[in-house]
Amino acid sequence: MHILEFTFKILTICGCGRPDSWTTPYKRFVYHVYTVFILLLIHTFMLSQLLDIILTVDNSDDFTDNFYMLLAMIVSCCKMFALLINRSNIETLIDILTKKPFQPSEPDEVAIRQKYERLIQSNTLHYVILVESTCLCVTMTSLLTEFKKGKLTFRAWLPFDYSSSSRFLFVYAHQLISFTVGSVHHVACDSLICGLLVHICCQIEILECRLRKSVYNPEILRECAFQHNRIFKFAQMVNDKFKFTIFIQFVVSTLVMCFNLYQFTKSTALRAKYIQLILYMCSMLSQIFFYCWYGNEVKLRSRQLVTNIFEMEWFELDNDAKKTLLTIMRRGTVPIEFTSATVISMNLDSFVGLLKTSYSAYNILKQTQE
Repeated sequence: MHILEFTFKILTICGCGRPDSWTTPYKRFVYHVYTVFILLLIHTFMLSQLLDIILTVDNSDDFTDNFYMLLAMIVSCCKMFALLINRSNIETLIDILTKKPFQPSEPDEVAIRQKYERLIQSNTLHYVILVESTCLCVTMTSLLTEFKKGKLTFRAWLPFDYSSSSRFLFVYAHQLISFTVGSVHHVACDSLICGLLVHICCQIEILECRLRKSVYNPEILRECAFQHNRIFKFAQMVNDKFKFTIFIQFVVSTLVMCFNLYQFTKSTALRAKYIQLILYMCSMLSQIFFYCWYGNEVKLRSRQLVTNIFEMEWFELDNDAKKTLLTIMRRGTVPIEFTSATVISMNLDSFVGLLKTSYSAYNILKQTQE
């Protein structure tokens, strides 16, 4: 059974996951070259925006025009590095999901995993549509406005004169392609992390299914206890590998929300970009919402497991089986909780807190300008 198949196709596209069939040295080399090309593409774009802020920007309006996109590209670069550095760890995590005790062994367990895989694929597909629709909107808005005026889509500092038509077209295309590729890195990393969170929920449901069967077959209780322990360890591995990436996303999303709200209050010259800004804000909010929603789901399901065990017909089991159930229940009293850099919990309260913090920061920025 394939795990996160659609997500890994996106990872392949963005240069962070070589196809399994590419095993020959020649194909490996080609993909390494492709990865380096993608790396240079998004980093040169991010660097041009950063240098523009450092060397060129001298007023608040120009700063806000560029800063929110710079933040998104910085996170995209961080996510690419996180995916490349953790490539072997990602393979290990997927390998764990395909082996015992996580591997489904009965038709009903297979059906549970297929249900969650369909959910992951649906979420990823809708997320791709939202993010790439934003990119398309940015591209079309730019072509209809900035391109006709001979202006770039995004402010940038470049070490050469791009006023000639050929150089302008090259820089213009470089910005739009880099922006789109950067958005794919967001989709790849976010869908991977959220997909792993969904699989933790899947394993908890499979564990509940096996526990219900243990009433008629107490011999599998030891395996259930082992699986429960492995679920906690698996969740800890996922949290350890991606906690700093999630933390950076939280901070950047707060800042982007603040600066996007400020963009809405600017002059009527920005009316043509309202749809673009709305889609961009929805994309940034979706990133954090998925993290918080499924982080919250993992916590609730791991806590609900204790209640579900108590509602079983456990009184018919022998003392050894009851002790095993009590061990699982005792461990489950402390639910699985994901945090970003051990600072922010990934739950719906954190998502609401992000919205409030963004609005407060926006008010402070607006008062400063006034």
